[in-house]
Amino acid sequence: MRQILESQIINVTVYTDQALVTRRSVVSLTGQEQELAIAHLPVTLQPESVRVKGKGSMVVQILGVSTERTFFTEPVAPRVAQITQQIQQLEAQKRNLQAQIDALALQSSFIQGLREKTGEQFSVGLARKNLSLSEVLDFVNFLGSQYSEYAIATEDYKNQQREIEKQLQALRKQLQQVQTPEPQESINVLVEIQSAGAGELELEVSYVVNHASWHPLYDLRVDSQSQTVNLGYLAEIQQNTGEDWQDVNLTLSTAKPGLGTLPPQIQPWYIDIFRPSPPMMTRSIMPMAAPAASRGMDEAASLEAESLDMDGIVPITAAGVEVSKQGSVVTFKLAGGGNIPSDGSPHKKTIFHENYPCRFQYIAIPRLVSFAYLEAQVKNPGDGATLLPGNANIFRDQMFVGTTELANIAPGEDFSVNLGIDEGLKIVRNLVERVADKKLLGSYRKVTFAYRLSITNLLDQEATFKVTEQLPVSRNEQIKVRLLRSQPSIQLGEMGILEWVLVLPAQGKQELYYQFTVEYPPEIGIIGLDI
Repeated sequence: MRQILESQIINVTVYTDQALVTRRSVVSLTGQEQELAIAHLPVTLQPESVRVKGKGSMVVQILGVSTERTFFTEPVAPRVAQITQQIQQLEAQKRNLQAQIDALALQSSFIQGLREKTGEQFSVGLARKNLSLSEVLDFVNFLGSQYSEYAIATEDYKNQQREIEKQLQALRKQLQQVQTPEPQESINVLVEIQSAGAGELELEVSYVVNHASWHPLYDLRVDSQSQTVNLGYLAEIQQNTGEDWQDVNLTLSTAKPGLGTLPPQIQPWYIDIFRPSPPMMTRSIMPMAAPAASRGMDEAASLEAESLDMDGIVPITAAGVEVSKQGSVVTFKLAGGGNIPSDGSPHKKTIFHENYPCRFQYIAIPRLVSFAYLEAQVKNPGDGATLLPGNANIFRDQMFVGTTELANIAPGEDFSVNLGIDEGLKIVRNLVERVADKKLLGSYRKVTFAYRLSITNLLDQEATFKVTEQLPVSRNEQIKVRLLRSQPSIQLGEMGILEWVLVLPAQGKQELYYQFTVEYPPEIGIIGLDI
């Protein structure tokens, strides 16, 4: 004997490209039931992922689990009544608007008749000086304003009618579709049981569905005064699985169950001589019959064939977001009920908000730009959550700065947040020397260059600056570039980079200087040495 169960989604774990759904059903058994059916599950369900377990007041054995595809038609009467009521309401609004239009037409007609009848009388009155010109103008203005008001109101009512007619056409089309429904495909999970007697059974069915995903988003709000970054860790969830998730316990996971547990097998990589394919021959193809729905044990389905003798489930609740990590997999158990409809639209959920301390540093590249950029150096706490790759919106003192892309940031790892241009640093860069030796040094000509940079801190507090300059890099062994002097003295880095890190007091100023030479044979020309 089969019994169809009513079930409710209680837990959903969303992965990067799938979701694990858990349904719960409570049923009173008489001891005669042989099969329980959880019906109308979505076709995005993966049959091999089905798991079933139960808890009851009596001993129950789960003998087998299988799935079957079915077709069903939803009841149309309630939906037809709802759409019909909407149509009637809109038609009543349309009739009311038409009555308003008709009333305005009568008023406009009266104004028009009044104008025609009084025109000659006003002319006579003016000629006999019974009426003043101002009285005539007041009356004419009154007629014009009334006529204009009626015309504007009439056009407004007609626009409203046109909008209502669009809604009516859409509803009538929808009504026609509802009245001629097409069968919908679904999946039933069938659980074969053996019960030791009557009692209550709590059954949980879990399965993986496709067309569900989530990815992280971030809001980084930098407070310059307190030197903190408020990091808002958000999740953008999308699902089009065929069933709505309403008031469920929602968990987000970075696991990728669909990729399997084994690495892919390498197959031979063949190459051969190209041979043209023979011409295609036309042949008739006999249609194949569709396989019948299976009612036996689904090899891919799973069961827990064990005797159950339990009192029930004790729910565990979390006061906030519960973050856990196992290997490289991170999970977030969100607080509160999750509501994600099956509409394919993105829905944002907050994972947590946290304040991180930061330190500011100004980045200056005077050779390219004459202003500085502010950068915040932030440290993910050692006991914090892993920040997954995702887009981040950056705000500085309540002002939107821009967006950036965060990489994977582990607990205890540092990361930087660029905050855009800052006018708290004044930079002046001057070429103070360019001398070409008239005498050849051996068989080489030498040109000497020197630059002086003036860095001024215009802020009311101490600030750290990283100033980067650049020497030309030779791509030919006959051209030699040498750093002669730098002040303060620093080592020349890779690709000709010079980098100073300065700490200037409020309103402080410091000068930087460097000198270099370029040596090359006089018979060759040099490109790229544009100073």
